[in-house]
This record gives sequence, structure tokens and C-alpha cells, in this order.
Amino acid sequence: MRAPSPGYAITVRVETPTSADATGGLVAAVARAGGSLTALDIAESTHDRLVVDVTYDASDADHAEDIAQELATVPNVTVRKVSDRTFLMHLGGKLEVNPKVPLKHRDDLSRAYTPGVARICLAIAANPADARRLTIKRNTVAVVTDGSAVLGLGNIGPAAALPVMEGKAALFKQFAGVDAWPVCLDTQDTEEIISIVKAIAPVYGGINLEDIAAPRCFEIERRLRAELDIPVFHDDQHGTAIVVLAALTNALRVVGKDIGAIRIAMSGVGAAGHAIIELLLAQGATDIIACGRGGAIHAGQSYDDPDREWIAQHTNQRHEEGSLRDVIRGADVFIGVSGPNLLTGDDIATMADDAIVFALANPDPEVDPLEASKHAAVVATGRSDYPNQINNVLCFPGFFRGMLDSGSSEITQEVMVAAAHAIADAVTPEELNASYIVPSVFDPVVAPGVAHAVRAAVESGGGAESETRTTPVGKVL
Repeated sequence: MRAPSPGYAITVRVETPTSADATGGLVAAVARAGGSLTALDIAESTHDRLVVDVTYDASDADHAEDIAQELATVPNVTVRKVSDRTFLMHLGGKLEVNPKVPLKHRDDLSRAYTPGVARICLAIAANPADARRLTIKRNTVAVVTDGSAVLGLGNIGPAAALPVMEGKAALFKQFAGVDAWPVCLDTQDTEEIISIVKAIAPVYGGINLEDIAAPRCFEIERRLRAELDIPVFHDDQHGTAIVVLAALTNALRVVGKDIGAIRIAMSGVGAAGHAIIELLLAQGATDIIACGRGGAIHAGQSYDDPDREWIAQHTNQRHEEGSLRDVIRGADVFIGVSGPNLLTGDDIATMADDAIVFALANPDPEVDPLEASKHAAVVATGRSDYPNQINNVLCFPGFFRGMLDSGSSEITQEVMVAAAHAIADAVTPEELNASYIVPSVFDPVVAPGVAHAVRAAVESGGGAESETRTTPVGKVL
């Protein structure tokens, strides 16, 4: 059973007698059932009864129910209500729209709406570039999905994907002040998705593609980048790659190895895997072997998928064959963006000395992190309950902040490498160790640092020409 997580936070309201150990039985019941008690609050009190809210974390939905049932077995205790705090957080959605200007009297209305707004419309009609200056376009991103590859849930469709896109939009605002909005499309046709996004693009300063399955996501991103004049960024590809490069940069600092001299074994050649390989090669990696379900990818075979064929032509120069377990022997680095439980601690033991393991499949990684840590010098996952969480939140808010502020539409390898270096450098030399290779997602220097690095890379020639700014870049703390 996995460790209890705040993702399964439950509050059970119970009635209990007012004895000296009234709450002791409740605490013991949660412990017996393997829950993590986080709060015990008295909601009501009379001379002979207490109403107590017992809040705990469970490992999954079944475990949460088991703990609630265990509470019901405590003598003289009555369970009144069981509330799932995660569902409560999502009631009515997580976003709202608020005006930025006052609308208190007729003069306000006349300027914000008719007749004054007509002057703004005519100004934009005469000079369309003014839309970025005079509308929400300058600071607004569309978070676009077709619901075909949502987190670790798969093809669950656009409506079921909406809570994730809402959360993404909330993170944009919280960490970088970017106004983002979910756009969940009820189609998984490549041409239709491209057409719809192009049609809605006038409202937005950027497009964040999210949770669209490979290989469709590659074509959608390529086409939209070519046909739109705003930045288009598939976070599952490039956001993941940027944070992986940042984490690997610091992990190599910990073990004293150079990216140009290491051997990297990868599991997963979908959207994230392809982008990681591209960025690692751009940063100087020379020895990468990537594995799909059928084993090592190499140029000795032909592939119908052009993106997999690209991987075959640019990696595994020795044309090695075999399974992931074969490929990982002697490797300095393992990067997994695939599926759960593909390796054991014994497999990690066959890697080179001072090995680095990034097992990023969620919620269950490719190898148990505790087993991996017995043999590897540095271990990272995509989970929040282990050290070194490789989380795209470290990248996309600040990345889009920088792109929007620069006015650039072109996302180059140089810009992405600059973002990765900014994330890596947010961990100071004094802080850096095997359990702290990436900063906390709540570190206030990260998003401004990434935004500054992105804009600097654009202005130094790493992206398209930028417009003259009229507002300052957020200060790097």
C-alpha cells in the first residue's frame, strides 16, 4: 500500500461521549487502519456529547473508506458524515473571472463598454498589433486539451480532463500572474483541433497544449507553431524536458560527472521521451539509448512512426539491442517516462557507480524509489511524497511569463535550455545535495528566474524578435 497522501484527505464527523479519553479511541482507530491523522477538531460540545471532526490522509479511496469504517467500530461512537476534502475543493470549479477595472457608475460603464469601447475596437482594427496592448491577449494563455492522455488516467475525454486544466490555469495565475483558461475540445481529430485552436487564437497570447496523446500531439504542435504568431508549447513534451534537464544538471553536479561523458538509458519514447532526448542532445549528451515496449530503439530497424525513426537516427550509435534491463547495465543515468514497476532494485544495482535514477511515471514509478536509493546516488520521481519531485510547475508558469513579456512567438532549444539552467540555478551550491536537486515548486525565485532567463534568451537571439515592453519584468529575488 502506498503512503497516505493529501490527495485522499478525508474528514469524518462523529459523535462521542465526553469521557476523559473521548478522542483517544478515534486517534487509535485511524492509526490501526493505517491512516495519517492530520486534525482533530471539536465541532460541537454539550454536557454529555462531543461532535468531533476527524481529518486524516489515506493512500487511496478504498483505504479512506476502511478508515471511516474503523472509526465506526469505536464503542459509543456514531459516524454522522464522511467528507472527501479533495472533492469539496473542486465543488463549482476552481476558477472565476473578475474585472480589473471599476464599474461603479455611468462614467465607468461608458469607458469600459459602450460608447467608449468603440474607440478601442477601431484602434485595433486600424492596427491589429494593438490587441496585445489594449486587451487581455497580452497576459492570457489557452490551456488546450482533447482529453486523450490525462495525467496517468489515459483517454478519459474533455469533460473529465477539465478539473486538471482548471488546476493548470490556477497554477499559471498563482506562480506567474498569467491569466489562463481551460479549453477542452470534444474532438480528437488532428485537423479539427488545429482548426479550432487557430480560430480562437485572437483572444490569447499563447497556447499551452496539454494531455494530448502521441503521436497526434507532435503534428498539432508543429502545425500550430508554423501557422500562429503566438507561442505554442506542449507542456507534456517540453515542460517535462526542461525540468528533467534542470534536475539532471544538478544531479551531475552532485556526483561529479559531465553530461558529454555519461551513458543515459531511457524508458518511454512518447511525447515526453522524444522532447527529453532532443533537449539532452542540445545540451551535449552523446550516448543515449531509448527503449519502447519492444526494447531498444536503434537505426538497424525501420519504424513507421517518423518521430520514433528520428530517435533511432539520433541515439544508440552502437545499435545495441535488448530489453530495458539489458540497456540499463552500466548506464550512468536512467530516465523513465513510461509505466510502473518495470525495474527492481537489483536492476539498478547493475548501473554504473554513482548512478542517477529519474523514475517519473505517475502515480507508480518505473522502480520503487526506496529500492532504487539502495544502489543509486541520486533518485528522483514525479511524486510529492519523495525527495526530488520533477514537476512541470517549476517550468510552465515562468516560461510563459517570459514568452508573453518578450512578445516572441518562437520557442527554440536555446530558450528551453536557458529555462532549465534557471531552474537548476535556483538551488544554491550550499543547498545542493542528493536529496535536493530541484527547488520547491513554492520557492518564490523560480518563476521570476525562469521568466527572466527566457526573455534574456529571446532577446539575445534565441527566439524571434521581441516587442518593446511597457511593464517591468518581475524581479528575480
